[in-house]
Amino acid sequence: MALEQNFPEDDRFPVRTWRRLLRGQSMAYVAISDGEICGAAVYLYRTGTKVARLYSLTVAPDHRGKGIASALMTAGEADAARRGCNRVRLEVRQSNATAIRLYERHGFRVMAQIPSYYPDGETAARMEKPIQL
Repeated sequence: MALEQNFPEDDRFPVRTWRRLLRGQSMAYVAISDGEICGAAVYLYRTGTKVARLYSLTVAPDHRGKGIASALMTAGEADAARRGCNRVRLEVRQSNATAIRLYERHGFRVMAQIPSYYPDGETAARMEKPIQL
């Protein structure tokens, strides 16, 4: 996916990973501007849990600051609530202060730090947010 080029190389998904994600219990949201994909979010759902997982969120650099990430999260959270979920969880690189601020503005709070979560050894911040059913 062309939008993947906006991720750090270690965070990019191979095509087979996208296929696996989208075959499972998941939902992908795509933002389009002038016929081009400018943002995407993938939410994962597991049977037997009321926790949705925001697995991936990206917005093309020239479209950032326009509310696209917020719109993608709002759509995902509404769908998660319709599916009976009462929380959304995510992991984000501890060094990604911009993303952490975005998530905090949307009601997420850091619940844990996960050392060596990423292939390059970086720590992840696990964040969670309650959602209304």
